[in-house]
Amino acid sequence: LNYYSFWHRCCKHYEDNCISYCIKGFIRMFSVGYLIQCCLRIPSAFRVMFTKPSRLLSLFYNKENFQLGAFLGSFVSIYKGTSCFLRWVRNLDDELHALIAGFLAGISMMFYKSTTISMYLASKLVEIMYFKGIEAGRCPYFPHADSIIYAVSTAICFHAAVMEVHNLRPSYWKFLLRLTKGRFMVMNRKALDVFGSEASKNFNNFIPKLDPRFTVVKPELPIQFS
Repeated sequence: LNYYSFWHRCCKHYEDNCISYCIKGFIRMFSVGYLIQCCLRIPSAFRVMFTKPSRLLSLFYNKENFQLGAFLGSFVSIYKGTSCFLRWVRNLDDELHALIAGFLAGISMMFYKSTTISMYLASKLVEIMYFKGIEAGRCPYFPHADSIIYAVSTAICFHAAVMEVHNLRPSYWKFLLRLTKGRFMVMNRKALDVFGSEASKNFNNFIPKLDPRFTVVKPELPIQFS
């Protein structure tokens, strides 16, 4: 495939033509995605290695391994292929090509439907467009905007972790429990139900053991709201 009859003068992949450039990109990123998913499954595979050796095959022949590989491979190959195609059609290299190619590459999400990846890509798109707007003088620059956004985002997540845990992603809730050594779990959420957010919804009416010296309602009694 390493022939130059399909290489455009505006393309910057000088060692390969456009076809091999896209194919190599797919193979490389498919391998990366496949290996990442395999590595993530290694700990669970070792636990059953001696009891059920036959299950080790699932480490390599698992549907999720191929799904992540297909996602990364198709994402890169569609992006590169679209960029090359637009250079051939328009006979120039333009930043607009990246926007169109990235939009079409999003189709690859059908292979690996992940809210986390979708949110990350969407946030990076907004970030890139914002900084491009600053460079072009079309968007205002706010000092320490990244720190402010991070602080507000963290505050929203922590508020949800206290007032409405059922609306948090389970993985993030587990992360908070590990980070705080379970302290988020022992809050008196029954007292927060008065605000209407169903704070104690998934806690089976749990009431922590409170020191009577610092409470208005006796800990052994259910809390009553007027």
